[in-house]
Amino acid sequence: MVLSSSWKSRHKRRGCWVGPGLAALLWFCVCTQFICAVRAVGETPNVVQKDAEFDVTYNDTVTSENQTIYAFNHTISRNKTEGVRVTVDVLSQNLKSPILFVVRQQQAVLSFQVPLILRGLYQRKYPYNHVGRTLCQPPTRAISETQHFFIDVSTLSSQGTNYQLRVSRVESFTLQTDKKFSFTASPSQPQYFKYIFPEGVDTVIVKVNSDKTFPCSVMSIQDIQCPVFDLDNNVAFLGMYQTMTKKGAITVQKKDFPSNSFYVVLVVKTEDEACGGPLLYYPLRPDELINAGNRSKILDVMVSQAINLEVYVMGMLFCMGIFLSFYLLTLLVACVENKRMNKKREVFESPADTSPAETGQTPALPYEYGSFLDNGSTLSSEAITDSATSTDNNYGYMGQEPFKRRPFLNHLHHIAIRIERSLESVGRSRQESLSSVEEDDYDTLDDINSDKNIVRTKKFLCVSDLARKDKRVLSKKYQIYFWNIATIAVFYALPVIQLVITYQTVVNVTGNQDICYYNFLCAHPLGALSAFNNILSNLGYVMLGLLFLLIVLKRDIVHNRAMVRNDVSALECGIPKHFGLFYAMGTALMMEGLLSACYHVCPNYTNFQFDTSFMYMIAGLCMLKLYQKRHPDINASAYTAYACLAAVIFFSVLGVVFGKGNTVFWIIFSVIHILATMLLSTQLYYMGRWRLDAGVLRRIVYIIYTDCIRQCSGPMYIDRMVLLVMGNIVNWSLAAYGLIERPNDFASYLLAIAICNLLLYFAFYIIMKLRSGERIKCLPLVCILFTAVVWGFALYFFFQGLSTWQKTPAESREHNRDCILLMFFDDHDIWHFLSSIAMFGSFLVLLTMDDDLDNVQRDKIYVF
Repeated sequence: MVLSSSWKSRHKRRGCWVGPGLAALLWFCVCTQFICAVRAVGETPNVVQKDAEFDVTYNDTVTSENQTIYAFNHTISRNKTEGVRVTVDVLSQNLKSPILFVVRQQQAVLSFQVPLILRGLYQRKYPYNHVGRTLCQPPTRAISETQHFFIDVSTLSSQGTNYQLRVSRVESFTLQTDKKFSFTASPSQPQYFKYIFPEGVDTVIVKVNSDKTFPCSVMSIQDIQCPVFDLDNNVAFLGMYQTMTKKGAITVQKKDFPSNSFYVVLVVKTEDEACGGPLLYYPLRPDELINAGNRSKILDVMVSQAINLEVYVMGMLFCMGIFLSFYLLTLLVACVENKRMNKKREVFESPADTSPAETGQTPALPYEYGSFLDNGSTLSSEAITDSATSTDNNYGYMGQEPFKRRPFLNHLHHIAIRIERSLESVGRSRQESLSSVEEDDYDTLDDINSDKNIVRTKKFLCVSDLARKDKRVLSKKYQIYFWNIATIAVFYALPVIQLVITYQTVVNVTGNQDICYYNFLCAHPLGALSAFNNILSNLGYVMLGLLFLLIVLKRDIVHNRAMVRNDVSALECGIPKHFGLFYAMGTALMMEGLLSACYHVCPNYTNFQFDTSFMYMIAGLCMLKLYQKRHPDINASAYTAYACLAAVIFFSVLGVVFGKGNTVFWIIFSVIHILATMLLSTQLYYMGRWRLDAGVLRRIVYIIYTDCIRQCSGPMYIDRMVLLVMGNIVNWSLAAYGLIERPNDFASYLLAIAICNLLLYFAFYIIMKLRSGERIKCLPLVCILFTAVVWGFALYFFFQGLSTWQKTPAESREHNRDCILLMFFDDHDIWHFLSSIAMFGSFLVLLTMDDDLDNVQRDKIYVF
């Protein structure tokens, strides 16, 4: 080829001239590309397009040299929605290359291969030769419209592959409200249906049921759009979804779907491990590959209308009304009691000009419990006068006669007491600051430290023996319980609230309904909360805890006023009044309600300790209060008590995380449980007058030798021994049960240990109170009976078990049940109502059970 000089000179001037060799190379490349294109056109497979019809089965063969296109015409109507389903069967075996099916619609493309390969856990592969898919239906604005879609069938296999193709209409594609529809699904044949919100309906519940537990299934709610994610490996990409075995339910709100409609997608999983079932073996042989796909399941779906706004309002008013009635009842009882006291005061009130010697009243100094006579008895003039003029209150131990004096001797003794108190008060400033009070500086007796071993080892102790320390010291000591638990509550609640808000946000954003263990058949959403009713029902803990604090505050004020006016009954009679533990108990009850509500925002495996932590504290505080009533001087300090409770919560967390089936953990916990029981028993039996040091084993052997072998004498403190023996039997039995059975719910097991010990000690206290000649007044007796009945009903509803985080979410949903109260509250909500009332009643029992001792001298009240 010769290039002209003009052409050459022109391109030289433009800077792009090429030589003759390069030009020849370019022509060669162009020719080569032309020859390849011609050859490729010659190898293009033969494309055959067929006009196809619905409900006709097409048997055909496909190879790499031919391709078939099936053309369908589909008429859709705006008033009637019909689904289109494509079903494909591959008849050939041992395929080297799969067949590719591509469905081309006007607004979507769906493609799948046969055999369909689905992956399970650890990337296990499961092939399916029978595939059925439903085509998505884009919305139409026209009254009637004809749409065209095409199905392309192709393969890269040179061998002929036989297949069957059938396209049919799904007549029941749209679900009706309150009408059950049954169908069959499998991993390769998922199903989905459309639901349109009727006018006036804002929320519905989609319920799916099955008679078979397995195979495991997935229920999904998706917006109307293409494509629809209806396979095991993509169903979680859009909308809300949850695994299910026999039951599944999702509450759907109209505001979340702009088109006022949604798809209900049902997919059967390739494996059952997500639902707690066995993991399938890995298929190896070709026949096993085929049989791996036999996982069909019959499902029933029904969409029903959820509750409306009126039910929400009724539920909230009902909840508020129940607990406000306790406020009204408390106010009524307080008015009646105040009226009764005023009448009593009018009858027994002395004239204003009567001298103290005539009335028998002693202007005792504040913050003192009374004078100690030579015989160690604490006497007050009021108590002496009462005992001289009345024989109604016969408080003795084992039939002991009451203390009596004649009125003339009472007056003389009253004058002696006033002189003695005046001498003792010299040098002590009554305006001394409480902040400077130290426990060791203000013992009533100077030699209290050396006297402890003598006083506390007497065979029969009175409250006066264990109420010697200054009231200011003890009040300050027990107020620490309240301030510590208030501090704990703030630092505990803030991160808990933040965490559960994050949980709820994750659920709302991802749509994963397996994160939280609700009772989905009775979970009523409100705003961002998925189960508002479970949160609302915890209101009782907060309101009744606040009411208890108000009752304690009222009693505290009345007692302080009595102390200011030098009331001898307040100074020297009855159980010493210390309200710090009561304040801590009321605060713990309120915090239990708050943390239980936080737990029920998203109940699951990781935050269950939120619901139980303050239950442990409530049980521990109640036991401490029972012990404090008769042992005010030697009760545990707040720091020790909360440290022990922290250890309990620590073991609770360890048990939840590591306790399931862990033999080593259960052995260690059982040993610690038994050792702690023995140490606590020793502490209670000897009233703290023992030492844990290197010589403790030698002293134990010596006591066993002298008391059991040498002289075979019985225990010195029989009552305490009976209690501790029973306590050890109960705790050793619980430890053995835990070691043998290893319950999955370790937190509830630990709570059961605390409750059993509390009930045992409470029963012992009541029995010993009656055995000591004391009585129970009407109000605490009514509280005891009422609380026992309410606890019984509460435990019945607790053990209904509507959900459990010990199992998989799908297995937990098998326990779900419908609402039983006002169409708004379920069994667990009723447990919240009744348990809060029962706890409030239990606190009232602790507060009032010793009111009969308010006018009894402390040296007449026995310790047990």
